[in-house]
Amino acid sequence: MALLETVEIEPRLGRADAAVIWMHGLGADGHDFPPIVPLLGLEELPLRFVFPHAPVRPVTINGGMRMRAWYDILGMQLESRQDEAGILDSCARVAALIEREVERGVAPERIVLAGFSQGGAIALHLGLRHGQRLAGVVALSTYLVRGRSLSAERSQANQGVPIFQAHGSLDPMVSFARGQEARAALVELGYAVEWRAYPMGHQVCEEEIADLGDFLRRCF
Repeated sequence: MALLETVEIEPRLGRADAAVIWMHGLGADGHDFPPIVPLLGLEELPLRFVFPHAPVRPVTINGGMRMRAWYDILGMQLESRQDEAGILDSCARVAALIEREVERGVAPERIVLAGFSQGGAIALHLGLRHGQRLAGVVALSTYLVRGRSLSAERSQANQGVPIFQAHGSLDPMVSFARGQEARAALVELGYAVEWRAYPMGHQVCEEEIADLGDFLRRCF
């Protein structure tokens, strides 16, 4: 399995001893979120940001058009129609990026998995099942995939992992209700979810970026 191509931002000072692996949303790429990094207020931390490009694949809900996607979207609601093979493939590819960070000297407990929309679904899926303790999981404007299997597949190592979950109350793409449902499912399983809601659509906003920067600072 080829390693995903990435956009990376190295720390301004010193050698990285922590990392954020941040997955973009459907149809975007690894160039989508690097402009946010200077706004997080974390310049003094020895922190590497890794923004992978998702594989290019046909997306059923978009008429089979080929685009960067972490998995195919077959329909909007039914879990039985989720692209399980695509989800597991992308999780394996992101797990390989975690291992690369370990090889570069970053301990797993100093790695945060982050993602927006479809990328956030991958961050949650992998982060809560990963066998090594992580520093945190960031889930922006997203939802759970393969949620019914989480109770059986979850990792005890990450049962207490900090989770930052944020959603726009006016989101027309991934409804606010879906974000709330994901939060409720996680809380029911005992996860510590730091929930934030903002009066915005399917996007990020200045207040969210500030809150995320504060969360990441506490993770590291």
